[in-house]
Amino acid sequence: MEIDPVAHNRAAWDREVDQGNEWSRPISAETVARARAGDWSVVLIGYEPVDRSWFPADLAGVDVLCLASGGGQQGPTLAAAGARVTVLDNSPRQLEQDELVAQRDNLPLRTVLGDMRDLSAFADSSFDLVFNPVSNLFVPELAPVWRESFRVLRPGGTLLCGFLNPDLYLFDHEALDERGELVVRHKLPYSDLTHVPAEERARLFGADAPLEYSHSMAEQIGGQLAASFIITGFEEAPHHSDATADWLPGYFATRAIKP
Repeated sequence: MEIDPVAHNRAAWDREVDQGNEWSRPISAETVARARAGDWSVVLIGYEPVDRSWFPADLAGVDVLCLASGGGQQGPTLAAAGARVTVLDNSPRQLEQDELVAQRDNLPLRTVLGDMRDLSAFADSSFDLVFNPVSNLFVPELAPVWRESFRVLRPGGTLLCGFLNPDLYLFDHEALDERGELVVRHKLPYSDLTHVPAEERARLFGADAPLEYSHSMAEQIGGQLAASFIITGFEEAPHHSDATADWLPGYFATRAIKP
């Protein structure tokens, strides 16, 4: 039976919120207060704070789209720092986390339910900054993400994006997660739907877990360039929670500009 990745991952991430996923835990009122005072940071990859030089010097009045970035964390932080924030996410429950913080701390933040590949809810040149932490592994293709991000940015606007190293998908999940062994099993590009039998996927992750897709560096970096972005920054970090951390970078981050 064909699976709709948008519908499946929407329901899956709603469940992740209910189960207390670490990327679904709203920031505290104390964190909001510090951000209002100028002491703030957000993450694109793992637990590494983004270099503040990647942002405008002053966020006051900056229109920010937090793309596939629900969970009550990055969006409220940037709003408390002075930005005018819109959070788009595929999960209603993730967006509820942002709304909770916004209502609790009186933050100017709006939420929009949607697929990161379709930003038709927004007019051309609506934002100064698109902030996209690790999330594009949950959609099967990236070209629409880059085209739409380019379209909704104003000239001179910035796209900050975090993504997984596709090489992580080479390894057998069970050997990696249970024994810390890097056993090469999967040919890239990888998809949960095509590379792991449904019975094995249900046993390892749960039948209703979010579906993931690997994306090559050509899709990630080349795709941004093909959409006419100019890449001005690149960072990497180890994966924060698996055995690959001692061997290779698990995450990459890019800073790109719309000319």
